[in-house]
Amino acid sequence: MSEFEPVRYNDGNSLLSGLLVRPDGIPRAAVAIYPTIMNTTPAVEAKARALADAGYLALICDFYGNAPTDFAQSRDWAADLRADTGVYRQRLHAGLEALRAYAGDLPMFAIGFCMGGQAALELARDGADVLAVTSFHGLLETGRKAAIGAIKARILVCHGDADPIVPRDHVISFWQEMDHAGANWHFHSYSGVKHGFTNPNPPPNSPAVDYDASADRQSWAAMLGLFDEVLG
Repeated sequence: MSEFEPVRYNDGNSLLSGLLVRPDGIPRAAVAIYPTIMNTTPAVEAKARALADAGYLALICDFYGNAPTDFAQSRDWAADLRADTGVYRQRLHAGLEALRAYAGDLPMFAIGFCMGGQAALELARDGADVLAVTSFHGLLETGRKAAIGAIKARILVCHGDADPIVPRDHVISFWQEMDHAGANWHFHSYSGVKHGFTNPNPPPNSPAVDYDASADRQSWAAMLGLFDEVLG
């Protein structure tokens, strides 16, 4: 596996910078990774390396063009980006297209963590040409629900049932949206598990966020299993 390569790309006048990692051999497929509200983190980079180890070309996409200095700043930047669903989705498609320039004819997937999980789902709602998307402890709300027949990708959501950021009513609303749209979706809910369960080093003094090793392993295995099934 190679080291991360910086990938410069644009969304309109916004200059963005992703991190590309390649497998040792010929890639099975390409995966766009949408990071957390803090943009890329060591935990997200570890997942990108794990994908490369599993034979995938992977790009960690960039939300903002810069690294936020703290959570307060990331929250403000995220609010600005997501204030207009069309603008938000355009930013997400820019990352997907940046990966496509390296992927060529490879099959494409998209995954994400926290805000990035929401991002992967927004791409699916928008009819992105990817085979499947996976959301890990992602936000389920949207400013623009999926239209009937719009979703092309298979969807896997891996959710902590004790996540106070994504309460049960958000879950039910998401299920109803997916059914209405006619999506092919799977929803894995892990009892007693909080937000951010894939990050072994959660932020201190954050009662909503905690690592769960079992949910981390199970959700990753579920994603790889879905990819295997889709790729045949």
